[in-house]
Formats: sequence, C-alpha cells, structure tokens
Amino acid sequence: YLATVDVNPNSQSYCKVIHRLHLPNLADEVHHTGWNACSSCHDDESKVRNRMILPCLNSDRIYVVDTGTDIYAPRLFKTIEPEVMHEKAGLGAPHTTHCLANGEVMISCMGNPNGEQKGGFVLLDGKTFEMKGNWERSETAEFGYDYWYQPYHNIMVSTGWGAPNAFRSGFNPKHVEKGLYGRSLYFWDWKEHKLIQTVDLGPGGYIPLEIRFLHDPLATEGYVGCALSSNVFRFYRNNSGTWSAEKVIDVPDKQVEGWALPKMPGLITDILLSLDDRFLYFSNWLHGDIRQYDITDRRHPKLVGQVFLGGSICKGSGVRVIDDPELKEQPEHKKIKGKPISDAPQMIQLSLDGKRLYVTTSLFTAWDEQFYPNMCRNGSMMLQIDCDTVKGGLTLNENFLVDFGLEPEGPVLAHEIRYPGGDCTSDIWLTSTAPQQKGVKPISKM
Repeated sequence: YLATVDVNPNSQSYCKVIHRLHLPNLADEVHHTGWNACSSCHDDESKVRNRMILPCLNSDRIYVVDTGTDIYAPRLFKTIEPEVMHEKAGLGAPHTTHCLANGEVMISCMGNPNGEQKGGFVLLDGKTFEMKGNWERSETAEFGYDYWYQPYHNIMVSTGWGAPNAFRSGFNPKHVEKGLYGRSLYFWDWKEHKLIQTVDLGPGGYIPLEIRFLHDPLATEGYVGCALSSNVFRFYRNNSGTWSAEKVIDVPDKQVEGWALPKMPGLITDILLSLDDRFLYFSNWLHGDIRQYDITDRRHPKLVGQVFLGGSICKGSGVRVIDDPELKEQPEHKKIKGKPISDAPQMIQLSLDGKRLYVTTSLFTAWDEQFYPNMCRNGSMMLQIDCDTVKGGLTLNENFLVDFGLEPEGPVLAHEIRYPGGDCTSDIWLTSTAPQQKGVKPISKM
C-alpha cells in the first residue's frame, strides 16, 4: 500500500502514518514511483503534480494514484493491467517514472513479458494515462533500470540492473557469471528515440542502478552508483560528442567470516545529488552506512559526511570483519527510541533545501529475505538524517522514526519516498529555467 507520513515536527501526528491506500492486488512489489508533472513542463499552466505513478516490478502492473483531490488521503485513479503493456510495448518489469515536457509520462522497463532482460521504455498519455506504446524507435538496450535526460544536449542515459527472472528470485553470484546482470550505460538520442552508444563500465561497474545528471540543465556530466562493484562512476561528454565514464569513488570490499561470501561489497543501492549540485549522497545497504561527498571538484569527490545505521558488519551481527581498508573496528548497530535500526539504509530522498535526508531500509522482498530476514519479520523503518549543508556532515535525527513493524495489519517493507512538493530526484530542469549564458540558446524541449 501507499503510506502517507506526517513529517511536520509541529504536528500532533509527527512521524506517523496518517493514511494507507491499499492496492487491490497482492505481491505486486511496488518499487519506484514518480509524478505526472514536474519542472520539465513548468511553462504549461494546465499541468499539476496531482498523480503519482506506481509501477510494480513483479506483476508488471502500473497504478495511477490521485494525490490532488486530498493530499493527505490519496485514492486510486487508474490501474494498467500487465497484459496491456505486454501487448502494446512487449515489455515488463516497469521501474523509473519521469514526466516529459509534452505532458506524457515515460517509464523504463527491465524485461520482456517472459522475464528476460530487455531495456526499453513505455509512454502513458498524461491526461488519460492510457498506454501509448514504446518510446524507443529502434533497438532496445540489453538491460534496463533507471534513466535521466538532458534535452538541451539531446541526450538520455539509462542503466541496467539485470534479468527479472534472475533478480526476482534473489541474488545468485552465478547469474553474474552467466551475463544476467548489467555493467553498461546506454546513451540515447533524445529527439530520435534511438540508442546511439553503449559504454561498458567493465568489472568495476556491475549492476549500475540509480543515475543522475547534474541538475544544471546545461551540464554534460553526472554520476551513477554501481551496486555490486560498490563504485561511483562519473559519466561525461567528450569533445567529440561521444560519452565516457570514469570511476571517482571506490568503496572497498571487506574481507569477512560468517557471511555468505568471503568478501562483502558495500552494495550501493541508491544515489542522489543535492539540488545545488554540491553534494552527492549514497547508501551502502550491506555495510550499513550513508555517505555524503562534496563534488565541487567533479572528478575528485571528497567524503565530508558518513553515518552508520545498521548493516551486516555491525558488532553483534554474527559477521567478523578480518580485513577492512577503511575502519579500525566494526561499528555499533545504531538504536533509535530504544530499538535497533531494522536493518540497513537503502532508499534515500533529499528535501529541496538539502537539509533533511529521509531513509528507508527495504530493497526488494526477495533480496530482503535473503540478506535481512529479521527485517522481513519485524518490518522496515523510515528515518531522518540531518545534513550539514555548509561544511558537510550527517547526523541521525533521534526524534524521527516511522516503525513499519507496528502497522495495524502486521510488519511491512517500505521502499521509495516522495515529497508531494518535489524532491531531488523527481524533477528535470530545462534550459529556460536556468540563467542564460552568453551564446547559449534554448532548444526544443522535445
């Protein structure tokens, strides 16, 4: 279900679930969400951010939720059944939603109707939310997951998690060897809707997930977090017009005993940029920390904030770290309001002012059951990290906790967070919203 949480510290219902929209089907695996309108259609007064799009990874279903009639009590507006997407687009496992400047809604997909890898995109009508078909007019990418576009430079970039048939059953290292997980970035001609370049990140770039262009609409660079390899790559446009990528952050594996493998990656599962493009944040779901980097020097990010919340290397976890290039000792498992955090930071979402970073702890049910079975039994949590936007620094807010283990119908697993008024991963800006530079001319938003 979709939970509405009160985050106003002056409210009597502060950090409580004030509404639950129960969806009509079970085991959909609602994952990432998005909006029908954002800053890309800022100059169209008819566009209002009043519909939330909820794609489902397991069922291939898409829900459209009315958040405009009553912002505190969203209601179901429309359901797009899986067979519609299968028939009209030949795709499945829908993931990332962005609105487009023409009012349409685009959703990335990770597979075909049979659960095999296939990176493509579907379009929804921005008013009726009828499925129109594919966005791409040429070949699809081998894998799909997240995407971001920069209209001024006529480019879109997408990433690839893996084959749905592989990740839906949990993580199996043999599937990496069999080529069922991605390690490439895909660059698309925005106007022509065509794949024009694939950049292989190599062995250090397995499972590239969240990808972010800088918010500056004139920028020709951004960052991507690679989960399995636990690296962050900077991607950028060359003088020739082609695209390249370089590793700029490396989270080293920890040599361990008492875990599934002898080496434990950090598993970078979410990454975002502050609205002013000064700070980069990401979560290490296995190591259990959130990091803040100053990216003023785009090629040399500087670690300025870090907080450990939980994870698999904490004291008392049953895992012994025998070689750690970063830490002198295993961190303590944080508690909040007397309870151990359940279990490690996963999804993150930053307020527009950059001061509040909200965190949830569930990744994906099959992976939760594999790596954090206690969380599945006890429910996940939503936390708040206070961010120092002057010097850098992260602090757990001890007053904020949403414990989804205490839900009326039993423990649940919470995933992505959205602000109704906008956040740092929903909106894509166009050149008309940026200060005009000498010699820079806005181009078509399409």
